[in-house]
Amino acid sequence: MDIIDRLKTMEEVFWENPNLKAFKDVELPINIEDVKEAEKRLERFSSFIKSAFPEVKTGIIESETIEISKAKKKLEELEGKPIKGRLLIKRDDSLPIAGSIKARGGIYEVLKHAEELALREGILKETDDYSIINSDKFRKFFSQHKVQVGSTGNLGLSIGIMSAKLGFNVIVHMSNDAKQWKKDLLREKGARVVEYESDYSVAVEQGRAESDKDPMSYFVDDENSKSLFLGYAVAGLRIVKQLDKLNIGDSPIYAYLPCGVGGGPGGVAFGLKLSYGDRVNCYFAEPTHSPAFLLGMATGKNDKISVKDIGLDNITEADGLAVGRPSSFVGQMMKETLSGCYTIEDERLFKYMKALYESEGIFIEPSAAAGFLGAFLTSEKLENDEVIHLVWSTGGSLVPEEVRKEMLNR
Repeated sequence: MDIIDRLKTMEEVFWENPNLKAFKDVELPINIEDVKEAEKRLERFSSFIKSAFPEVKTGIIESETIEISKAKKKLEELEGKPIKGRLLIKRDDSLPIAGSIKARGGIYEVLKHAEELALREGILKETDDYSIINSDKFRKFFSQHKVQVGSTGNLGLSIGIMSAKLGFNVIVHMSNDAKQWKKDLLREKGARVVEYESDYSVAVEQGRAESDKDPMSYFVDDENSKSLFLGYAVAGLRIVKQLDKLNIGDSPIYAYLPCGVGGGPGGVAFGLKLSYGDRVNCYFAEPTHSPAFLLGMATGKNDKISVKDIGLDNITEADGLAVGRPSSFVGQMMKETLSGCYTIEDERLFKYMKALYESEGIFIEPSAAAGFLGAFLTSEKLENDEVIHLVWSTGGSLVPEEVRKEMLNR
């Protein structure tokens, strides 16, 4: 049975990319200089972040990377098999402001747009102290402009919270799988939420169409945005110091990234490849009901095929991963860069989420737990245990207490 037939049956599959090349031989439309420029822009905005969000004391939106040996033991007991090597988690579930990995790409793109508008207007110079942006003068200026986005949840939160703080009129177009608490929080922060009975693709399509009608509106296009991608890629440069502190030596690194449309995991994977080259192997994790990226990669059709074309319903509890069609741009970026993809059942997401909480006291969203299966899948193929498994946790800290309890008690 080929991989597509197995996807149709919604069984968990592990697919290794036959087009993977040595990273130095891959020709890509963006490079390390683009990522460094994005990093400099985030540094310029650090004084604004510090002023507008006092909880971010350094003004740099970053998360820690830690080893989770208790969770490793618990997960091994759960599965009845070993994870060879060390298990680390990147805590993007605790990123300030937006509480998810989207605080990287989403917030970066909004800041970039704000900077471009203010520079063009002549009210800002790159040499200024950007804390001046946290003022009525700038809010009044940005209030003449709109920012719009289509989202299943976390991207909408990052765009909505930052755009509203700057003073933009912000509209978030949300699909039917977006969680109610995310819609409520956005409204509370000052965003307008438009709800759709359809899935993610329709929310994006409608949002884009609405934005295109208005010359003062800017659309954050999760399906095609280079800016989002670069915001995520900065993480791959920054993590080097954290991993050095954890004494990983020159061990091979296996990184597992939950994947929806592909922007977040694609950007991070690209940043990791820039830092570690072929020493790092990146895998995308998707729900069995929504394997959009794997389907696009395995068929070579990229965004020209949807999970619904092979009879899947695109319904999953992992709201951020409920995507039927991958990003065209990220598909091209990952074609020869990504080591592989795998799918995971919803039920297993909840088991892993609970195991992490019970062993380490860390709460993450179900979608953020998708990475753990990858450590078992690659361990089966490893000959020694001198490896680092890096699970990228993507969201969770903003989940309300009552919703947490409900998820943990499933």
